[in-house]
Amino acid sequence: MFNETFLVTGAMGCIGSWVLKNLVEEGVKVIATDLDTTPTRPALLMSPKELDQITWQLLDVTDTDATCELVRSNGVTHVVHLAGLQIPFCKAAPALGSAVNVTGTVNMFEAARAAGITHFSYASSLAVLGDDSQYTERPIGDDVPLSPKTLYGVYKAANESTADIYWRDWDIGSVGLRPYCVYGVARDQGMTADFAKAILAVAANVPFHIRFDGLVALQHANDVAQAFIASARSGHRGASVCNLRGDVIEVSEFVQFLKTSYSPAELTHAENSPLPYPADLSDEGLRRIIGDAPHTPLETATQQDFERYSALLAGGMIDLEQLGS
Repeated sequence: MFNETFLVTGAMGCIGSWVLKNLVEEGVKVIATDLDTTPTRPALLMSPKELDQITWQLLDVTDTDATCELVRSNGVTHVVHLAGLQIPFCKAAPALGSAVNVTGTVNMFEAARAAGITHFSYASSLAVLGDDSQYTERPIGDDVPLSPKTLYGVYKAANESTADIYWRDWDIGSVGLRPYCVYGVARDQGMTADFAKAILAVAANVPFHIRFDGLVALQHANDVAQAFIASARSGHRGASVCNLRGDVIEVSEFVQFLKTSYSPAELTHAENSPLPYPADLSDEGLRRIIGDAPHTPLETATQQDFERYSALLAGGMIDLEQLGS
């Protein structure tokens, strides 16, 4: 570990923040990159002293030369590539979404190839899959047909194919992970952020409405971050893309759990409005690569998040505006 230098792209996002937290706690040298290096989300998880241990660098992953130079000049040994624009941003600006999500990933493969890095991990998404009704076997494996219904999903599917080509043509191995409903402190964007926001609302003792129902796969951000780190360290020879599982649960059960555990939680959820993606996912492929898949039980993860949100609220370090977005 003392000879490792990790590059984390998209480091200011939720998963990126948890990746940084884990690496700092290990004492690993880490370079955090994004278009803005103000550590708004990382500061929710780490102390100022811990933040000072990170090297912060601006990086536009759509710039091939800058990406290659940053990897080369910093002696990067491991990469966790998380930079990307989410579903609504890709829909609003398709060309920019393609540049960041697709070209940015190609640039990271090019940077790894030029620097002699033989494998890394990157973020795909469950959005590469189709509707739950398209799949008959349960749990759903990694190799089912892709059928994205959004530009974001199309871009992520392109990245999975790009990874396969870089493995076959240039022996650059990779592990792509497909997160689904990621929750935890620092998760504040996207519809599936409603789970994290619900816990924040409970800590603040304010009402909150989850905008969907149905069966989902809840994956805590810390577990997802550890899976990305382990995948980057795996030395995997191939181009694998892996589902995550976590806790497979009905939204109604999650709401009832919070109400029971943190009374009087004023929580509601939509009815007959399920998310389109399958939830009963197999993580067997990931376990073959990294061993046991990280998993914090829902009760434990929720309590930890509740306590952290409570401390942040008491310290005036988080506002509740995100609950309305």
